[in-house]
Amino acid sequence: MREPALSAVDVSLQFGAVQALSNVSFDVTQGSVHAIIGPNGAGKTSMLNCLNGFYSPTSGHLVYQGKKYRRMRADRSAQLGIARTFQNIALFKGMSALQNIMSGRNYMMRTGILSCAIYFGRAAQEEFHHRKKAEEIMDFLEIQAYRHAPVGALPYGVQKRIELARALASEPRILLLDEPMAGMNLEEKQDMCRFVLEARKAYNLTTILIEHDMGVVMDISDRVTVLDYGKRIADGTSEEV
Repeated sequence: MREPALSAVDVSLQFGAVQALSNVSFDVTQGSVHAIIGPNGAGKTSMLNCLNGFYSPTSGHLVYQGKKYRRMRADRSAQLGIARTFQNIALFKGMSALQNIMSGRNYMMRTGILSCAIYFGRAAQEEFHHRKKAEEIMDFLEIQAYRHAPVGALPYGVQKRIELARALASEPRILLLDEPMAGMNLEEKQDMCRFVLEARKAYNLTTILIEHDMGVVMDISDRVTVLDYGKRIADGTSEEV
């Protein structure tokens, strides 16, 4: 058995009288694709928001890289190697595909505002380095043809890939995907499944996935956690679930 890459331990989340999560626990195995499924309102996205610091659990904690986290700040999670995509596409619509992907590397950039404004020496070298990494990811996800196109003018399926590229650009250890196949046709879903599995191997990723398409879940997931009304009701392999 491999060590868990991340563990949720008795995580609860409450908004006033609404109990979004209630004592949810599960382990995510290193290098696996771990699906979280359940009906609308089950608490799936709330769980992802707790994992990468968008929400702070009311009680419980996370264990990541051997350390216990009662609260995971969003900026800190990126620095620790946790990246995510969103259920509703969250890209900068007026920026190009390349610029959006480069924004995923922003926290790695060390040159100051003045150096960037002058754009000479160290700033130019750093820009070149990060641009090269972004270009490699675009090649990997087969979106090089859209590199200079404004994202808002691109097809939905391509925008989903660009959002995945931006997450990969941050060089994560754990990738959180919130309904990456939502709204896609069959061919787009097949492509996205392929990219998720290939990215796991190419970038040594652990992937946590929310998805409503049970065919996708059963095909690509190593383990599945089922939530209902904020409670865990099942956890195991896809066959067991």
